[in-house]
Amino acid sequence: MRDFHLPGRSAVYASNGMCATSHPLAAKVAIQMLESGGNAVDAAISAAVLLGLCEPQMTGIGGDCFVLLKPAGEDRVIALNGSGRAPAALDAANLRAGGHDKVDTYSATAVTVPGAIDAFCRLSRDWGKIGLKACLAPAIYYAEAGIPVAPRTAFDWANSAATLQGDARKFYLFNDKPPRPGQVFRHPRQADVLRRISMEGRAGYYEGEVAEDMVASLNAAGGVHTLDDFAATACDYTEPVSGNYKGIDLLEHPPNGQGATAILMNSILAHFDLPGMDPLGAQRAHVEAEAAKLAYDARNRFIADPDHTTRLAHMLAPETAAKLAGLIDMKKAMPAAAPLSEAVHKETIYLTVVDKDQMVVSLIYSIFHGFGSGLASKKFGVNFQNRGSGFTLEKGHPNEARGGKRPMHTIIPAMLARDGKVFMPFGVMGGAYQPNGHARMVTNLVDYNMHPQAALDAPRSFTDAGDMQVERGYSDKVRRELADLGHKVSIPDTPIGGGQAILIDYENGVLEGASDPRKDGCALGY
Repeated sequence: MRDFHLPGRSAVYASNGMCATSHPLAAKVAIQMLESGGNAVDAAISAAVLLGLCEPQMTGIGGDCFVLLKPAGEDRVIALNGSGRAPAALDAANLRAGGHDKVDTYSATAVTVPGAIDAFCRLSRDWGKIGLKACLAPAIYYAEAGIPVAPRTAFDWANSAATLQGDARKFYLFNDKPPRPGQVFRHPRQADVLRRISMEGRAGYYEGEVAEDMVASLNAAGGVHTLDDFAATACDYTEPVSGNYKGIDLLEHPPNGQGATAILMNSILAHFDLPGMDPLGAQRAHVEAEAAKLAYDARNRFIADPDHTTRLAHMLAPETAAKLAGLIDMKKAMPAAAPLSEAVHKETIYLTVVDKDQMVVSLIYSIFHGFGSGLASKKFGVNFQNRGSGFTLEKGHPNEARGGKRPMHTIIPAMLARDGKVFMPFGVMGGAYQPNGHARMVTNLVDYNMHPQAALDAPRSFTDAGDMQVERGYSDKVRRELADLGHKVSIPDTPIGGGQAILIDYENGVLEGASDPRKDGCALGY
């Protein structure tokens, strides 16, 4: 139990249904969907699409999603890959010949075809109860009526505003400036798009006037996208990957997501006595940073489009973790992993919903960097993701940019299970931090016996591109000790990531929701 003398959050308890996400309006709408007869899938779709308006710098209908779903009355978990592909005409050889050594982050070349809308339509058809029209109604209403900009959203909006280009500035700035907290954001043209989707399904987005607007806008910005690329977009059902940590199974989305990185990182950490280390001490932060460097290096070598990822079994093998753990020196920091072509980013939304029948949804939805590519379609203002900057231009690499391929993705939803039974869906946002965040969440719960809210509240550290970012929640003494070990230590301007979780207490028939104070959101139940 937390110290009620100090600022903090209490866990949220409910018995019929729960949603935890990064904006209170989205959590409220999800609960309204559950109360009106919808299930967890309906609630998750409603909340996710609305978050594209609550936090447009983080996500939107021009982005991708990944989903883990546990059906009601079953123990199996299904993964849905809602990430889009590169346009057919994209070719790394042409980019290299043009003098490029990486995909330009803020360009039409970095725009992969958005996959989230196809995934939402598929989820609604296959698993929902109330239909897509009802699910999209709240977002349509708020796109026109407007949403007051929340404090953390305003902070991130201002940090990313400079990336907006051309028509995107018209749709996502207020008199050419980012909004202040409390200013009302409206996007009536997005309401038009959502109406078409609610009436026509995926065809309302991937075909017809909306698709024509997106393709024409991308072509005008130098993209090689075609209407056929959009019409061909299709999500895929697949199987989660998993790994055991001291009796707890961590379930992750398979490649092209980076979830296997979190599993490998936990497997490395299992070789160390974390319970014997201070959870807020330098030793724990050091060994976690070293495990992350090794796991991320494996990620950068192996994870790519599912059809091109060939060494996943090696990455997840116990012998691999054991050998990597042997490389860690508890008295000295090693160099950082070689960076990917992607730039640093922290822009993602995550949400989880559990309904009265114990259908569980763990969903993550993103446009990658702040406002994605910085580009938006001319007529409807669809802000395009820049997932293509997750490709490499290295010849022969499994993640080499090529038409029809999916790039390596940083967004990863997760679930925890014990003896084959899911007991906690969760996610930790923050771009590259996410596998590290998942591993820390697991070790906070297992090794330090924290409840979910405390596990999210706890200070974080993360080594990224040679810089060990250590939040202000750590003491100066710990920072000095980490520097003495050879880490280049800094205090980040922006808190590291954000997260949400719902613990399912089967014994008492209660749901326990947790929401990261680093974001504007909350957990709500009924």
